[in-house]
Amino acid sequence: MLSLRTKLLLGTMLSCLAGAMAGAVVWFTLGADSLWLAIIVMLAVCYFFSMWLTRRLSESLQALEIGLLNFKDNDFSVSLHPYGEPQLDRLVSLYNQASAKLRSERQFIYQRELMLDKVIQNTPNVMLLIDDSERVIYANSAARHLFNRGVKIEGMLLPDLVVMLPDALKAALNSEQEGLFSMGSSDSAGGDLDDNADSNDIETWHISRGRFTQNNQQHHLILLKQLTKELNRQEVAVWKKVIRIISHELNNSVAPIASMVNSGKFLTQHLDNSKLHLIFDTIENRTTHLSQFISHYAQFAKLPLPQKALIDWTKMTQQLAQQYPFNLLSPLPINPIKLDAVQLEQVFINLLKNAHESGAAADTVSLMFEDVTHPVNGLFVKVEDQGSGMSSEVLSQALLPFYSTKQSGTGIGLPLCREIIEAHGGRISMQNRPQGGLSVKVWLPVQQG
Repeated sequence: MLSLRTKLLLGTMLSCLAGAMAGAVVWFTLGADSLWLAIIVMLAVCYFFSMWLTRRLSESLQALEIGLLNFKDNDFSVSLHPYGEPQLDRLVSLYNQASAKLRSERQFIYQRELMLDKVIQNTPNVMLLIDDSERVIYANSAARHLFNRGVKIEGMLLPDLVVMLPDALKAALNSEQEGLFSMGSSDSAGGDLDDNADSNDIETWHISRGRFTQNNQQHHLILLKQLTKELNRQEVAVWKKVIRIISHELNNSVAPIASMVNSGKFLTQHLDNSKLHLIFDTIENRTTHLSQFISHYAQFAKLPLPQKALIDWTKMTQQLAQQYPFNLLSPLPINPIKLDAVQLEQVFINLLKNAHESGAAADTVSLMFEDVTHPVNGLFVKVEDQGSGMSSEVLSQALLPFYSTKQSGTGIGLPLCREIIEAHGGRISMQNRPQGGLSVKVWLPVQQG
């Protein structure tokens, strides 16, 4: 079998020969004066003979061109027929294989997109995609229920959708920052997300954001995740019971060890033995450390009900400043408020301690108070720093018991703050600041005396 290249060369030679013969016939027939006419006839015969010989090649190349243009338009339905030319037929076969492969891949992607859309639509997490003009491009079922009671919201503007939302959710969406916030379950869009929830429960939410470019347009992804159910009250109660049992058993062992160490030191105080003193000191230090370690967890497990009384803010802020200095950026609250001073001081100690350990300079830690009257009378207390802030992953788990990123952390500081604040009927929210650092906001209801 001759190759396509050989056939093209032979065709060219035959075309030239046919043209030369036709030109010669004209020249011999009409004489020497017909030279130019003979040349024209020769070229014309050569051209049309070449066109006839290469017609199949032209048709096949045109078909391939049309097929590739269809590929460019994401149309993989066209298949080519063979032309009887081995080399062209191999190209046709490769094209048809590529077309079949692309059809199969597109069908697989389509099925995967259907499955992904099914998962996204059925997830309890709220997913919202908006463009630069804050117009909703995509929303899953949870987002439609949260913002518009299940009605389609694609094409609507986000500012129009947030008007009727609870203040805490509205503030989180408008802040353009990631973080934690709390709101009553009865406030969450009329309770559409959880119709069985107790209206007095406080729900903790995490908001995260992403940004990407598609089709030369900027898109913004907003994810809202409810964290309350990740470790619900029954699970916390079980943990507390386990902690109480372990603390009791450990204390029963630590207390006599500490007592025996003191007795041993007293009985051997007349002996001048440095190794013996080192042994007793080491045992005493480790039992003291273990007792403190147990007491931290016991404090979380045995949190008593708040003993509310009018707060002396001047005295409390002075005591806090002696332990962890801060800048007071607002006047102290004017309206009288009843809270458990001991428990509340523990909350602020934990928050200020975290702020000082965030990597921020001590003189950048701030405390601020704000009296609010809408929707109910309350008090906002804000603790801010200029440290490194928290990643989205850490923020989403910061209020869960026993989670800590610190090497020596117990993971109960922030959960204890949450327990105390919610026992007072309040809420806690956390988010990274645009200028760097973390902002922790505590809302407490005002109970006047």
